[in-house]
Amino acid sequence: MQFVDEASIIVEAGKGGNGCLSFRREKYVPKGGPDGGDGGHGGSVYLIGDDSLNTLVDFKFQRFYKAENGQGGMGRQMSGKAGEDLHVKVPVGTTVVDVDTLEVIADVTEIGQVVLVAEGGRRGLGNIHFKSSTNRAPRRTTPGTEGDRRNLRLEMKVMADVGLLGMPNAGKSTLIRSVSAAKPKVANYPFTTLVPNLGVVKLGMHEHFVMADVPGLIEGASEGAGLGLRFLKHLTRTRLLFHVVDVAPFDESDPVEAAQAIVHELGQFSPALSERPRWLVLNKFDLLPEDEREERAQAIIDALGWEGPVFRISAISSEGTDKLVQAAYRWLTEQRRLENEDEDALAREQEMRRRMEEESVARIEERLGRRRKRPDDEDDEDFDDDDYDVEVEYAP
Repeated sequence: MQFVDEASIIVEAGKGGNGCLSFRREKYVPKGGPDGGDGGHGGSVYLIGDDSLNTLVDFKFQRFYKAENGQGGMGRQMSGKAGEDLHVKVPVGTTVVDVDTLEVIADVTEIGQVVLVAEGGRRGLGNIHFKSSTNRAPRRTTPGTEGDRRNLRLEMKVMADVGLLGMPNAGKSTLIRSVSAAKPKVANYPFTTLVPNLGVVKLGMHEHFVMADVPGLIEGASEGAGLGLRFLKHLTRTRLLFHVVDVAPFDESDPVEAAQAIVHELGQFSPALSERPRWLVLNKFDLLPEDEREERAQAIIDALGWEGPVFRISAISSEGTDKLVQAAYRWLTEQRRLENEDEDALAREQEMRRRMEEESVARIEERLGRRRKRPDDEDDEDFDDDDYDVEVEYAP
C-alpha cells in the first residue's frame, strides 16, 4: 500500500434549485393564482474522520468531489428535492488548508468528526412568494445560488504515542522492527526510510502503544533540507520522543554534534515540540567493545548536558529494547491517569497540543506560500508522492 500524507483536491457543493414560475390551471377555475414552488437546497461537502484509513493515497487518483445539485421548483407549490450531501472520509489526523487563502479550515483529530468544507447553494423562490394584493399574478422568481468551490490541501499527521527522532541511519527503523510487527526497509545507507512507518508495540493483553518512525533528519531540516520539513509535522501528534543516537556511526562522525543538530532543528520547526518529553536512546552498543561502552555513553551524556532518562540498546539484537518499551508504556499510562484525574494536567496537555498545532500549521502555510511564489516549472512539490510505493504493516 502506498503511503501518501499530502494531497490536493477540489470540492464543489451543489447549486440550489431555481424557483418555479407557474400559475394554477384547473378546470372550472378561470383565475387561478401563482403556484410556483421553491427549488431545493444544493448538497454540501463534508469531511469525516475515519480510523480505517491511514494514508491519503485515494486522493491521488480522485481529486474532484462534487455534491448533488438541488432540484428546481415545480407547479402546484411543489418544492424541488434538496441535493444529497457528500461525505468524504479522511484519515484521523488530517489538517485541511484552503490553498487560495492559506486558511486552515479544520483539523480532523477524532473518529467520526464531521467538518463542513463546502456549503451548498441556497434554493430559489417560486413566484408564489411574491403575490400581494396589488400584484396577483407575479412573474418574479429567484434563481438558486451557486455552491461553494474550494481548492483544498490535505496534510496528514500520523497518530502515535511515541515518535522516533534521529539522524539518517541512527537505527530508528531497526528499532521499530525489533519491538513491533512493522517491517520498514532497513539498509546500510542514509535515507532508507522515505515515509513514516507505524508499529503497534504489544507488551501483553490490553497493553500496547503506537510508535512512529519518520525519515531521518539532517541539519537544515526545519528549512526544507532533506526530507525533514515534510515529516517533522508527524511528531506533533506524539506524546513522547525517543531521540535515537548512533554511538558508533560508520562515517566516524561525532554523535554529540549529530544529537545537537537534531535538537536545534526540532526547536526551529516548533518550540513547543522541542519541549515535549524526550528520552535519549543510545543505539548500536553491540558495535563497541564491552570495555568501551559505558565510557562512550557517559561521554555523550556529559557533552550533551543530558539530565533526562537514558537507555542503552542494540536494536538489531533487541538488547535493552524490552526495558525501553516497558518504561515508555508505564510513562504513557501514568500520563493518561494524571490527565484523567487532574484538570490542570489535562489543561497543560491541551495547551501544548494547541501550540504545536499552531506552529505546525504556520510551517504548512509558509511552505505553501513559498510554492505559490515559484514559477510553474520549478514547483516540484519537494518530491512526488507517487515516486514511492512502501508497504506499511501493523501488529495485530
